[in-house]
Amino acid sequence: MSLGTKRIERNRIREWSLLSSKKYIDPFNEIEVSAVFTDPDGEVKMIPAFWKGAGSWGLRYSSPKIGVHTFHTVCSDESNQGLHGLRGKAEVIGHRGKNPLFKHGPLRVSKDGKYLEHLDGTPFFWLGDTWWMGFAKRFRWPDDFKLLTKDRVKKGFSIIQIVAGLYPDMPPFDPRGENEGGFPWDKGYSRINQRYFDFADRRVDWLVENGLVPCIVGAWGYFMKFAGEGVMRRHWRNLIARYFAYPVVWCIAGEVTMPYYLWDEASDLEKRRHYSSEVRAAWTRVTNYVRLIDPNRNPITIHPSGSHFGRDNVDDPSVLDIDMLHTSHSDIQGLPVTVDSVTTAVARSPRIPVVVGEVTYEGIMGASWENIQRLMFWVCMLSGTAGHTYGANGIWQVNTRRKPFGPSPHGRSWVDTPWEDAYRLTGSTQVGLGKKLLQRYQWWRFEPHPEWVEPHWSTQNYQAPYAAGISEQVRVFYMPSPWQTIKVKEMENAIEYRAFYYDPRTGHEYKASIASGDANHEWRPPIGPMLQDLVLVLERS
Repeated sequence: MSLGTKRIERNRIREWSLLSSKKYIDPFNEIEVSAVFTDPDGEVKMIPAFWKGAGSWGLRYSSPKIGVHTFHTVCSDESNQGLHGLRGKAEVIGHRGKNPLFKHGPLRVSKDGKYLEHLDGTPFFWLGDTWWMGFAKRFRWPDDFKLLTKDRVKKGFSIIQIVAGLYPDMPPFDPRGENEGGFPWDKGYSRINQRYFDFADRRVDWLVENGLVPCIVGAWGYFMKFAGEGVMRRHWRNLIARYFAYPVVWCIAGEVTMPYYLWDEASDLEKRRHYSSEVRAAWTRVTNYVRLIDPNRNPITIHPSGSHFGRDNVDDPSVLDIDMLHTSHSDIQGLPVTVDSVTTAVARSPRIPVVVGEVTYEGIMGASWENIQRLMFWVCMLSGTAGHTYGANGIWQVNTRRKPFGPSPHGRSWVDTPWEDAYRLTGSTQVGLGKKLLQRYQWWRFEPHPEWVEPHWSTQNYQAPYAAGISEQVRVFYMPSPWQTIKVKEMENAIEYRAFYYDPRTGHEYKASIASGDANHEWRPPIGPMLQDLVLVLERS
C-alpha cells in the first residue's frame, strides 16, 4: 500500500497518520512501529512512530536535504497490513522564510567543541529561559503561552527549557501538573496518555515556529525510582518520535541524582550515595538509548544535582554533547560557586559547550534581582560559556493571579509572584541586551583573558573585572564594582581600538576614546560615566 508523496519545506516537519488493521488489547505496549527513510544521498535512518490512541500511529519527519526521500514502515507485528510494509515519499523543497531554525537547520556542536551551531555552520547563541512547567494547563493555551513567547522573542531569547510532564517540586500526579489532556502517564505507569502530548505538541510547534529551540527535559530525576527505567525508556521513545524532527535539545533529566524531597532516608549518607550511584547508572543507560534511537542526533545534555556539572551526573561523560551547570540560588553569595564551576567546566578535556542552565532565578526568595541577573550573565559569558539561561521566579512553576503554585513538598512556597508580573522583570530585558552586544562580534571565538585587565577577578575577589575577546580584534571587560578603576594590559603594538562604555542596564553606549598601548603595552581608560556595573568594549578601529 502506498501513502503517496508529501511535499516538505527544508527543515520543517510533516506527519503521516497510520491506522492499524488489527485490534490489540494494549497497542502501546504490544507493538512498536517505525519507518525506514532513505534520503537522496542514500543515507538510511530508522524513524520511530508514536502511538496516537486506539489503533492510530503518527510518523513525523524533517530533513535539510533537498530532493525525494523514500520510506517504508516496519511494525513489530508484521501481519498488521495497516502498519507494516507501507511505502511513501517525501519531497523536500527549499525554505524561503526568515526563521533561523528552518533557514539554517537544527543544532549541533561546533568542531572545536566550544559552542553550538546550526547544521549549516551558523553559530547559535544560547540565551535560555526556564519554563519548567510550561506544558501545564495553568499556563493557558493559547493566550498565556503565546504572550510569553512573543515577549521572549522580542527580548532575544533563543531556547526554552521545559519539562515533559514529569515535574519537579510536586509529587507524582499532583493536579498542578495536568494539562488539558490530563497527566502524561496513567497512574500505574502502564501506558502513555497520548492526549497530554497532543496538547504539548501545540506548544512545541509554536516555539519552533517563532524561532525558539525547545530544550525538552524528559523528567525530573527522581521519577527513575517512581516509574522505573523501562518506563523512562518508553517515555523517551515517545518524546523522540514526536519531537526529534524539530530542532530541539534533549535534556535527559532534571536534578538527576536528587532523591524525592520527602525521602525518609535522605539523611543517611551511605544510603544516599547508593541511591545516587544507582540512578546515575540508570540515567546513563537511558541517555545511551536516546542517542541510539534519535535519527537526527539532536544535542543531548543533563541537568545536574549534587555536583554542579552535568558531566559528573552520568557514568560516561561521552554520552553528553553539552555540559549543563546548575550552580546557586543564593543571590550574590552564589557568585563564587558559579564562577568556579564555569571555569572548571570550560577547562575540562575534551571540550564541549558549557551552559549555565540554572542559576539564582530573578526574585527567588525575595532576592536575586536584575543586578544579579546582569552579573551572572556577564561573568559566565566572559568566562567561556557557550550561552546562559535566565529564570524568573513565578514563571518556572507558573504562578497565576487566580491560583499561585502554592507550597512545594518541603512545605513552603518559593514566593507567589504571578508569572504575569514575573515576565516583566527587567533582568530578562538586560540579559537580552547583553546578548545583543556580544552578537556584534564573533562571540563564538571569544576566549577568557583575565590577564588583559588589572585588577582582575580571582578566588580572593570575585567582584573584580572579567575580560574576554579575540586578540587584535575585540576586547570586552565587565566591571561589577562601580568604584573600580582598571588598567588594560598586553595591548598589541601599533593597533588602535575604538573604546566605549556600555550600560548593561539600558544598552546605552558612551564614547570613551581611542585606545592604544603605551611603552609598557598598557592603557588606562577614562573613568566610567556612572556609578554602577559597566561593560567596556575595545573594538579594533
